[in-house]
Parts: sequence; C-alpha cells; structure tokens
Amino acid sequence: MPEGHTIHRLAADYAAAFAAGDPLRVTSPQGKFTDAAALLDRTPLHSTDAHGKHLFLGFGGAPGADGPADWVHIHLGLFGKVTFGPAPAPPPTDTVRLRLADDASYVDLRGPTTCALITDGEKRAVHDRLGPDPLRPDADPDRAYRRISRSRTTIAALLMDQKVVAGVGNVYRAEVLFRHGIDPYRAGRDITAEQWKAIWADLAGLMREGVRNNRIDTVRPEHTPEAMGRPPRVDDHGGEVYVYRRANLPCHICGGEIRTAGLAARNLFWCPVCQRP
Repeated sequence: MPEGHTIHRLAADYAAAFAAGDPLRVTSPQGKFTDAAALLDRTPLHSTDAHGKHLFLGFGGAPGADGPADWVHIHLGLFGKVTFGPAPAPPPTDTVRLRLADDASYVDLRGPTTCALITDGEKRAVHDRLGPDPLRPDADPDRAYRRISRSRTTIAALLMDQKVVAGVGNVYRAEVLFRHGIDPYRAGRDITAEQWKAIWADLAGLMREGVRNNRIDTVRPEHTPEAMGRPPRVDDHGGEVYVYRRANLPCHICGGEIRTAGLAARNLFWCPVCQRP
C-alpha cells in the first residue's frame, strides 16, 4: 500500500497535469463511477488535497466561491494505480475506474479501494477521523502524542494506526524507529515527549524527501553505499534503508542480524542491538 508521501506527490501531479484550469473530460470506462463521472464531466479541477493515504480531487465551486464543491475521494488501497500520460489519450481499458483528460494530458485511475464523489462536509469527516499528517501544514504533533503517551500499545503499532498518525506505513515506521534507536515493542506511554518531538520532525523530513524524490531513502549520508563502500540495495521498493525488508542481513551500523516478526498483520523489521529494549 502506498505511504503518505506517494499520495501527496499524486496530489501535486494531478494539479500540475491540469494546471490550465480547462474543463475536463471525466469518464469511467470500467463503469463503476459512471453516474458521478457524468456529473463532473466538462468541469475543471480546481484543487487537490491529501491527508495520510487519502487523496481528494476538487471539482465545481472553487474553495471560497459560492456554491458547494464536489470532491472525488480516492484511497488506493493495496492495488490502486495512477497513470499519467500526454494527449492524445489511448483507448482506455475496461479496468480504468476514472479517467480525467484535457487537450494536453490524461490521468487514469485503476483498482482503488475507494473512488467516491463526496461533499465538503463528507470530506471534513474523513479529515476528522484521521490523525495528524506530518506532511500537512495544519498537523498538530501534540494531538498524536496525547494518544501515544496514554497507550500501552506498542509504538510500532501506534505509528501504523492512521487515527493516531496519518500517512506512516510499514517502511517509515520501521526506519524512523531504527534511526532513533527505539525498540518497536516499547509501549507508547514509555515514549518521552522529547523522543516524540524528534520522531515527528524526522518523519516530516523523510516524507518531504519522499515527495521530492518519489522514493523512500532513509539512510544518513555516512551510511550510503558510496560512503560505506557497499553495493546498493536491490529491491522492488527501491531506496536505501536500514532495516525494512532486510531480515537476516547484517545491520549497517552494528553488523548484527536484522530481525523480522509479525505485528498487527504486518511485517516488522528492526535491529535488536541498535534498538535495545
């Protein structure tokens, strides 16, 4: 499942693709979004927004203008994919849930868990049920810490709970805990305010880099392949990391063996030496 930086990158890419503000051709070749697409057809995309793993495409009345705005709410889930291309758009396949197109470009959405037309109020309700997103300027890290500091749940599980922190997935969870030497099984209530402040700042920085580079890199400059004289990582995930998907391999820092275990239906990765209980 894409992590939050990917969704923020998509929001920026959608906005850039249709920056001219021309009315768009909105269709649903698959047929599952046909009625909503017909309502949006020949209207411009006025804004895009992202919160955690949720993407919003705004049509109709621009923010602050008279009349309600309509939002397409998208959650990619495990199988959703977005494809950008130049005009003329090729004939769509029957797997395309939503196509947006103008005279310059097109964007196809396939396989999302959610693709729904919602109102301003319904959009607000989605934001209200999510935790703060390190990539949003309105994020309040203290709100997340209030929940973490009262919880006996492991910090590893809390970081993946989108109601606590929005946008953090398995990669950022594993990597930020390693970077701060924190045992993933430590209870949230045992994370100090100073530790949380450092974790939040690190997440925000790493995820901003993810938006810029469209990939996740978490190793510090002194631990890159070039600096350490080691071969670069080869993995579908891409990017240089400390522990994610490196089970049974030596830690870049201590040389010990990276461990993995299941936690809340996801694989956890950590170094038991660098992240001592």
